[in-house]
Amino acid sequence: MMKNLGSKLSFIILFFLIGLIALQIPFTRLLGGNVQFTLYDFLAPTAGVFLTTLPGIFTVLLIQLVNFFIHPDSLTGLSSVIRLFPVLFAVYYFSQKRSVNLLIPLLSMLIFNLHPIGRSAWQYSLLWLIPVMAHYFRKNLFIRSLGATFSAHAVGGALWVWAFGLSKEMWLALIPQTLIERTLMAGGITLSYFALVKVFNFLKAKKAVALPAFS
Repeated sequence: MMKNLGSKLSFIILFFLIGLIALQIPFTRLLGGNVQFTLYDFLAPTAGVFLTTLPGIFTVLLIQLVNFFIHPDSLTGLSSVIRLFPVLFAVYYFSQKRSVNLLIPLLSMLIFNLHPIGRSAWQYSLLWLIPVMAHYFRKNLFIRSLGATFSAHAVGGALWVWAFGLSKEMWLALIPQTLIERTLMAGGITLSYFALVKVFNFLKAKKAVALPAFS
């Protein structure tokens, strides 16, 4: 039992280090805010599969908190605080098929449309039907990744409209940008998953770290 615990802990530490490094590599910047996406956003949703759900969520949150200590200037206000949470829902969505995976984007749509500006741009919230539909086809890894990244996006959008409002025109203008951005991110999550499987199975074969086998 102690051996298994030690193996799992070493695996969590390994994933933590990979994630922290990935968090330093930029990918793109979110329109409408001073928020930058990094390669970490590709890796993070897979944590629930590799580490199981709760340890995965905890590890992903810890990576972000440690990064704030390393780069205190990255904590630029409410946008940075909001940024902590959506990815945790992506981890949850990606890790396992659950009925609550349907509830999260639907509830986000409701919260978004309760805001006057959100309600005026209700078309934007229709994007969050994507993780609902993806839930039923999640055996396909790319669709599962698409559902995960849009689930995170739903939570982030619902929080963002209440925190910053923006304008109806801005939200509607972001629809094509969001579709492109999240499709690319789903591709990145898919590729990251395959890459991590290869890396972890290689380390296991070399007995560098005691890990379970992944496929």
